[in-house]
Amino acid sequence: MFWKIVGALIVAWLAFMVIGSVIGFVFKAVLWIAVIGGVGFLGAAAYNAIKNNKERKQIRP
Repeated sequence: MFWKIVGALIVAWLAFMVIGSVIGFVFKAVLWIAVIGGVGFLGAAAYNAIKNNKERKQIRP
């Protein structure tokens, strides 16, 4: 009976370790994708702001 309890605790501990590592990996991957997406968005916004500033037409009265 003692070894069944120890075995169940070891299996539960291993399951939590595997689930924790998978969740940690997914969190890090999503974090890096968000950082890369944010940098790309800011770069595109800056590019369009500079491009549109040069092509802006002046209104003459």
